[in-house]
Formats: sequence, C-alpha cells, structure tokens
Amino acid sequence: MATVDTTQQGSTQQEAPKIELAHRSFFLQVIILAVIGLAVGYASTFFAGASSGTFDASKINAGDTAWVLTSAALVMVMTPAVGFFYGGMVTSKNVVSVIKQSLLILGIVSVQWVVIGYSLVFGKDLGGVIGGLNFFGLAGVGYAPNADYAGTIPQLAFMVFQAMFAIITPALIIGSFVERIRFRTLVLFVILWSTIVYDPIAHWVWGVGGWLRNLGALDFAGGTVVHISAGFAGLAAALVIGKRRNFQKGVAIVSNNVPFVLLGAALLWFGWFGFNAGSALSASALAVSAFVVTNTAAAASGLTWMVLSWAENKKPSAMATATGAVCGLVAITPASGFVGPVASIAIGIIAGIVTYLMLFIRSKLTRIDDTLDVWAAHGMGGVTGAILTGIFAEKIINGAGNNGLLFGNPGQLWTQILAVLVTAVYSFVVTFILLKLLSPLGLRVSEKEETEGLDLAVHGEEGYRL
Repeated sequence: MATVDTTQQGSTQQEAPKIELAHRSFFLQVIILAVIGLAVGYASTFFAGASSGTFDASKINAGDTAWVLTSAALVMVMTPAVGFFYGGMVTSKNVVSVIKQSLLILGIVSVQWVVIGYSLVFGKDLGGVIGGLNFFGLAGVGYAPNADYAGTIPQLAFMVFQAMFAIITPALIIGSFVERIRFRTLVLFVILWSTIVYDPIAHWVWGVGGWLRNLGALDFAGGTVVHISAGFAGLAAALVIGKRRNFQKGVAIVSNNVPFVLLGAALLWFGWFGFNAGSALSASALAVSAFVVTNTAAAASGLTWMVLSWAENKKPSAMATATGAVCGLVAITPASGFVGPVASIAIGIIAGIVTYLMLFIRSKLTRIDDTLDVWAAHGMGGVTGAILTGIFAEKIINGAGNNGLLFGNPGQLWTQILAVLVTAVYSFVVTFILLKLLSPLGLRVSEKEETEGLDLAVHGEEGYRL
C-alpha cells in the first residue's frame, strides 16, 4: 500500500494562500500602473504642441545643438559610471544593489525633471529663491531657444542637458550609505531631495533671478550645485542612517572588484568632458578651454593622490590614482569655464591634497561611516574648487565671468566663500531633517538582510556566480 507524505501536502496547502495573495497584489499593481498611464496619456492633450511650438529655424545653430546633445549623452553615461565606480568598492554581496541604485535614480529624476524639476530651476523667478511652475510638464519648452540661457539651441536641448546634472547629483550621495539603505525609503528620498534640495540650489546659482547668481557667484558646471550639495548631503545621511554593522574605525571597506573602480573612473573622466565643456552650451572656443583644463586638473590630482598613497602605504595605489583623478574633476568643475591650463594644474594639486587629507581625517580620526567618502571627494573637492575659482578666474577667458583674487578682484573670493557656505549648510541641514522625517518608514535594512547582502536580500540577484 502506497504511503502519503502528509508533511508535504500540509506545506503545499499553506503555501497556496500566499501564492494567491501574491498574484492578487501583482495584478492590482498592474491595474494601478495602467490607470496612471491612461491618466497621463489623457493629460497630454493639455500639453499639445508643448515640445515643439513656433520657432525661427535660422536661430538654431546645428553645431551647437549637436555638441550639447552629445554632451548630454556623455553626462548620462556618468550616472551608471558612478554605479561601477562605487560598485567595485563595496563587498561582493552588494555590487548589484549599488549599480541598481544608480539606474533607479536615472529613472526617477528623469521623470521628476520633466514634470516639475526643470520649471523649479529655470522657470520664472520667485524672489530669487525658486523658479515658478510656468514650465510645468515642459509646457512652453520647445524647439525655440531660450535667450536667457542658450540662444542658439532648442530649449529642449538645454533642458535635457541640465536633466543629466539633476540625475547624477543624488546618484553621488548613495556612496555614503551603501550596503544598508532600505530600497523603498531610497525611492522617496531621491524624489524629495531632488525637489527640495537640488532644485532650489540650482535656481540660486544658475536660474535667472537666483540670488547667488545675482551676487556674482561663479559655478560654471556644478561645483556648488552638484558636488557640494551631494557631498554635504552624504555627510548628513551617514550620520542619520548610521554605521554599517561591521564598521571598524580606520579600516577601509574591502573592494570586491578593483577593475570596476578603474573602469568607472575612466568612464567618469570621459563623461566629464560633456559635463564641463558642454556647459559652454556651444561648440566654441570656451568649450575647448573647458575641455583642456578639465583633463589637466584630473591628471594633476590623480598624480597627487598616487604620490600621497605611495608615501602613506609604500605602494602607489591604482584605486587611489583613479579616485584622485575624480577629485580633480570635481574641483575643476566650477572653475572650468573661467581658468587657464596652468591654473588648472594648481587646482588639481591643491584639491588632491585637500581631498586626500579629508579622507584620512574622516577615516582615521572619526567614527563617521561615510562609506565611500562622498563628503571628502565631492563635498570638500567641490568646496576647494569653488573657492579656488575666486582666486584663479580670468574675465579674459570668459566675458560672462569675472576676475579672481590673483587678477585684481578680491571680492570674488568672498562671494565664492559665501556660496560655498550657504550651499553646504542648506544641503546638510535639509537632508538631515528629511531623513529624520523618513525614519518611521525605516531607513535601513534589517540585520539579517545586511548580513546576507542587498543583492540577494533585496533584489534577488547575485553579482557573481563563480
């Protein structure tokens, strides 16, 4: 007589309701997303023609447009490059999660920027603090140039170029809390942070009527807007979210894939030409100048980090060289449209020293777990570059800029320092408060998930199957 495995039958009967519930949840989400898609589709009738509009084709410069679109593509590549750069640094059980987070941010901010972000930054000024909603959903943003920002390219080209800056900024922050952030909380954080931190700062510095722009603060491609805001947000996040469970003061994270780090750094260096030279918004002599100083500063800072790592550890680290190059790119960013090649060497060396020392101090003398040193590299690299812009800037290089301290205008240095302080304090304080408000949702994964690694625990995917 055949026996029946009652244990297996009971297990199957218990699993059936769970599977049915999961199916119901899945189909409910399908319906919700379909409703959203249909609603948005219907709403498009209210924006008919918003992406084209009437325009004078003779005012569009094909070369400038091609360069800005190419630059936008270069900057877009930088966001997944950040994923590889960071992904190589973390433990092998978290590499997928880091790259996934960078791609998540690419998706979220791309939509946020079209709906509301662009308007909050470049819309009609409201008291020097924020842009209005006149460009909501890109209404009125079409083929015609916007003379306030770029008079030879379609405003749509300017919009998508600026979108890439808005995207990469929160992607930089994730390095401060890798291996422990809760995914659903990260989604909300990115949406809110982009709207209440990045967008106001970008308007202050770049928007017509922005109060820092009116004061004469110089930031050619995002030293304050992108790097200082991301770096000090990262510091706040590290403090609020807390240390990794296996954190040890003075002990660096064990990188799982150094070639990934080097690949990410190389792609960042490559993309940065679009970041800085593209900010000329034209295929012009200024774009050439920005291109040259960007490369030179990166090289100088990379060599500086190599020498310092050699002196500290008796071996010239490949990772240190690559990280140093990125720090040089950060520092030259605000200055890239205002300084010459020799000044860019000085900026690279000085920034290399500052960022290396800041990393050393954070890791050796504090218990702050800014895991991949976002504050040291981007925050303090941005601070160094923005201040040095006030020293080395030359109006002869860019008539829209100003002279710095070394060229007879000490006031520019004080303006740069003010912009640095305001940006750093605003980003740090608002990020700190925002994360505190999100904490009831759970800022970090469980101890079990952190031990298992986010690749499997959160995403169900392994980075390596050896």
